[in-house]
Amino acid sequence: MTRSARERRAAIAGAALAGIVAVAARANGEDDPIPKPKDADPQVPAETPPPKPQDTSTKHVALEVATYADSDNVTVFTPSVNMSVENVTAGASIRGSYLVDVVSAASADIVSTASQRWTEARQAGTLEAEYKPRDFGVLLGSAISSEPDYFSYSLGVQMTKDFNEKNTTLIGGFGFGHDTIGRAGTPFSVFSRTLMTGTFHGGFTQVINRTTVGSVVGDIIIENGDQSKPYRYIPMFAPNVAPLVPNGASIQWVTEHRLPERPLEQLPLERQRYAVTSRLAHRFDGSTLRLEERIYWDTWALVASSTDVRWIFDVGRRVSLWPHGRFHVQDGVDFWQKAYVSFPAPAWNLPEYRTGDRELGPLWTATGGGGIKFYLGRNADPRTISISLTADGMYTSFLDDIYLTSRTGVLGALMVEGEL
Repeated sequence: MTRSARERRAAIAGAALAGIVAVAARANGEDDPIPKPKDADPQVPAETPPPKPQDTSTKHVALEVATYADSDNVTVFTPSVNMSVENVTAGASIRGSYLVDVVSAASADIVSTASQRWTEARQAGTLEAEYKPRDFGVLLGSAISSEPDYFSYSLGVQMTKDFNEKNTTLIGGFGFGHDTIGRAGTPFSVFSRTLMTGTFHGGFTQVINRTTVGSVVGDIIIENGDQSKPYRYIPMFAPNVAPLVPNGASIQWVTEHRLPERPLEQLPLERQRYAVTSRLAHRFDGSTLRLEERIYWDTWALVASSTDVRWIFDVGRRVSLWPHGRFHVQDGVDFWQKAYVSFPAPAWNLPEYRTGDRELGPLWTATGGGGIKFYLGRNADPRTISISLTADGMYTSFLDDIYLTSRTGVLGALMVEGEL
């Protein structure tokens, strides 16, 4: 191709490009997309686009995998995710979580009914929204949980009010829960029980000084409905045999000495629970001590105390570690019996209330362990990204129960957290 031909083609292409630009400019309402230099006024500065609004919110994401196993052949695997968005300037935040519990069990209670190990999954989620622009705040929360034989949901509201230059905060709230209890493989329309729950709580948080914060919260929970387990069968004993049943009696011993009938568990249809929880946190040079005490009692005559201690030590700017201890003790409900008495057929005469749930009997549990957290963020703020590992061992002594006298368990969790 000759030079003149190339120049002509270049001129044609340039003209075509200019025409396209002009058409596009007219479509956008511009008369001259490429102003001539003589039309430019050097005294008039070019317009700058308005600055984009800054995002003052903080996004937080946490991924956790927890696992539990005990000597009663129960294992639980729980992956979960927690997310939140908080805008301190606007005083608004929203939080949500989702988890899956995969439970596998072949406990003594299951084996005693000639059943084999079973495995099932539970899915649960929560969603909360809070608005606190100044001294008064409102939080709305909801939760939902579903498994093959159980479905529940709850709604609640909490209000907070700051006083004394935000050194004192009052807390109050209430909620409603609805549980549907069924049997696996059976539609709720064929068999189900309903449990309705009302919750009320109130308390305060107090900044004692620059290094110490304390709080006291009271809870009232009112339950109405039949929460008896539809799978739990209770062994019955003759009046002359019941006093001879040893603590931790084996499945074989119970099978040989019990009466033929095994009625289902039956719990009272109403229950009122009460609890008072106090917390204290104190900051030392390089460490933080957290103490918690909870006193519990209810109308089934169960009384309990739980004490929790955690001491968090800073190891430089990028590592924290802590020991953890907890002790729980309780007596049993007023209808608790290690061996329930019934007269042989045809009299029978079953007790009105009966349970095989050893968590309703007298027991104590000691927990010990700890954790470590690594902060992996940038030097300016290492805490924006972290990885933590926790592990706790638990020993429970059952003071008046068949099948088991004690249980040991291990709970571990791995969590990854990050701020965006």
